[in-house]
Amino acid sequence: MIRLNGEDCDLRAGATVAAALAQLDLSPEAKGVAVAVDGEVVPRAQWGLFALADHARVEVLTAMQGG
Repeated sequence: MIRLNGEDCDLRAGATVAAALAQLDLSPEAKGVAVAVDGEVVPRAQWGLFALADHARVEVLTAMQGG
């Protein structure tokens, strides 16, 4: 089981960071998005290849505009 932004999700070990983004309806090409797995930032270039381990903690952050 993978934890995505603090909640269990349907992803299993071996799924990629790109698959985690899809769970959140985010495109890997979306601007202002950062991903950390188990507290380590994953470079955007690796999102399609980076395989998640069982019990991985994935945090997806999006930049927001405002004042």
